[in-house]
Amino acid sequence: MVGGRGRSRSPRDLAEDPENWPYADLSGHPAAAVVQAIAAALQGVMAERGLSFRRLAEVGGVNRQTVNDVVVGRCWPDVATIAQLEAGLSVRLWPASPTGTGGS
Repeated sequence: MVGGRGRSRSPRDLAEDPENWPYADLSGHPAAAVVQAIAAALQGVMAERGLSFRRLAEVGGVNRQTVNDVVVGRCWPDVATIAQLEAGLSVRLWPASPTGTGGS
């Protein structure tokens, strides 16, 4: 289960190589891999559109610190935050699957 002590460490801290976030090795941590995929997607949107953390937060309708924490892997974003960002940015952030295989 992801809750409880499983979330006492940030997604980034679960990586074998946290310095490579959001492309770090998260083998055995599917929930953290989802957060990492969301962080990578947000970084891509920021680069593509030339957005700062502040502007990304404004467009996405969420707190700037929350956006920063998600992008750098410091927090476990909730579904409402992801939904708000997806709606505001008109982009899908949630990956098809945590392993990239598209299946369950």
